[in-house]
Amino acid sequence: MRVVTDLPYALRPAETVRIPMPDGAELAARLWRPLASDGEPVPAVCEAIPYRQRDLTSVRDSIHHPYLAGHGYACLRLDLRGSGDSDGALLDEYTEQEHRDISEALAWLAEQPWCTGRTGLMGISWGGFAGLQVAARRPPSLGAIVIASFTDDRYADDMHYMGGCLLSDNLAEAGTMFAYSTLPPDPTVVGERWREMWHERLEAAEPWILKWLAHQRRDDYWRRASVCEDYSAVQVPVFASSGWADGYSNAVFRVLEHLDVPRKGLIGPWSHKYPHLGVPGPAVGYLQEVVRWFDRWLKDRENGAEDGPVLRTWMQDSVPPSTAYEERPGRWVGEPSWPSPHVEPARHALAPHRIAREGEEVEPGEVGVQSPLSVGQFGGKWASYNAPPDLPYDQREEDGGSLVFETDPLTERCEILGAPAVELDVAADRPVAMVAARLSDVAPDGRATRVSYGLLNLTHRDRDDAPSPVEPGAFQRVRVQLNGVAQAFPPGHRIRLSLSTSYWPLAWPPPEPAALTVRTGSSCLVLPVRPTAEDDEVALRPFDEPEGSPPAPTTQLEPGEHSWTVSRDLVDYRSVLEIVKDGGVLRYDDTGMTTGRRVVERYSSLADDFASPRGDVEWSMSFARDGWSTRTVTRTVLTCTPTTFEVHGHLDAYEGEHRTFSRDWSRSIARDHL
Repeated sequence: MRVVTDLPYALRPAETVRIPMPDGAELAARLWRPLASDGEPVPAVCEAIPYRQRDLTSVRDSIHHPYLAGHGYACLRLDLRGSGDSDGALLDEYTEQEHRDISEALAWLAEQPWCTGRTGLMGISWGGFAGLQVAARRPPSLGAIVIASFTDDRYADDMHYMGGCLLSDNLAEAGTMFAYSTLPPDPTVVGERWREMWHERLEAAEPWILKWLAHQRRDDYWRRASVCEDYSAVQVPVFASSGWADGYSNAVFRVLEHLDVPRKGLIGPWSHKYPHLGVPGPAVGYLQEVVRWFDRWLKDRENGAEDGPVLRTWMQDSVPPSTAYEERPGRWVGEPSWPSPHVEPARHALAPHRIAREGEEVEPGEVGVQSPLSVGQFGGKWASYNAPPDLPYDQREEDGGSLVFETDPLTERCEILGAPAVELDVAADRPVAMVAARLSDVAPDGRATRVSYGLLNLTHRDRDDAPSPVEPGAFQRVRVQLNGVAQAFPPGHRIRLSLSTSYWPLAWPPPEPAALTVRTGSSCLVLPVRPTAEDDEVALRPFDEPEGSPPAPTTQLEPGEHSWTVSRDLVDYRSVLEIVKDGGVLRYDDTGMTTGRRVVERYSSLADDFASPRGDVEWSMSFARDGWSTRTVTRTVLTCTPTTFEVHGHLDAYEGEHRTFSRDWSRSIARDHL
């Protein structure tokens, strides 16, 4: 990224502000705005997330908010209620209170003398969710949003559930928010009441997994704030982006298809990062695109931001399997609309262990599979966060426990863009069963790189709000939707479809082993084929080089540790995936705050005992400055029986070396067709 210091507008020093809410609470924020805005008001842009603007996100914030402010905007980075230095307690995600608070913050911005009265929202992940959800409430001042790595469907396409299957990222994210919701405010900002504010958060806290496991099917809890329930509620222009290595690539397609407003989509090869910081590369000049978007809709500049393709995507070339990539080779392609007139579904019947050519007739038959519990250990994370390497590895070991179908070696290049799908005539021998479908690019030497995957809990075969048991032995027609992708398969390679009955630890397995029988001939793989056009990039306006403002200075006081370890004990047949993410000890030089963050995730199981899976997520977070220090330790453990999920939580809070708060939770939650 190119660091830019010479911006069109000189800036006032960043300031901490407190924004009053109607109930008397105040929310803390950091504000950047041009010097000239004192006499020449500018539009305002808000980013609202719960991750602490004065320290934990301050480096990232310092790259893009001053950059936007330097292009003529007042930029507000808001800590949600109960996070950072804001009042209150953070109890859940995307609540009615949260949306009212953000709407009030926009109203406050619009009323300031240095603001034109026009506002925008931007954000990634939680901030992207919030931007889309608040837009659906139609705050009067809101004129445009820019959202990245988001979803419009909180149940079916978030880190909680996928195809009606429980994701392990549900536990991991619950552990993350259990930790973040119990952190103290900064005494230098809130003064002596910091301890009272902290203990209000500690007293209100509980493991977030309890809320999310209480809603195992699509109900009103998930429908609320899922914009897919009413796309027409969004009436402002939307610039939406994500990455193929992220878990949130699908929503970009849906908002382009269903919103009836000016909109643009951008999907690169990236993990869960803003595109100007995108890894795997190439990163792009995203902030320049953001400025163009806001200039068009908040300043009425006829700059052509709405022109050109509705969707730009990175068509990925074939690569060997790896858990991390610095760069993904490929090229940019553009689509005039979505669905695209350039993409056609190609249906390939499944023959015994073979993917037939398009249009080829296949004799009816049956093939079966019952996978070991170990299938899935090389599946990587649901969403790649890129620290430590967390992409799927070579699929050959996984395929040994799967039902595999494969094309003949390709005679010409094949490119797909969109969401592949598998249509199956399938029977299970148990009332609760799942199917995991993986699409891989197989090189001539046999190495298999996973391209996309999808999950389906067969009890959710008809609908997510009313699951029903499978009738053992009865064949059902089901559709397994895979994640959207742009991928090229070169000549000489094969396309492989792998089906398994477990995918642990990416997804929690069924209560007991299940065998599936698949009918060949009638079952098929549907690929969204886009004809190869080598001159795609010629017609596209090239992206600028990634750039941003200088990152806030930090000093690494103690090194971190990152590891991702798969182990298997051949004495007791215990399999373990252990993930360590330790940031060491870091000082934020501008504020003097010193922080430490360490998380350990451990997922284990015993042989093929489907009641043995265990997930254990422990966070330790510390904050210190000038003799003041605090530390929290949070732990969430999830186990199961054939009929229940068992949740155990623990929270310790320390002031100095003295433990000032401790609490334990133990809860049994019935499995609901899971």
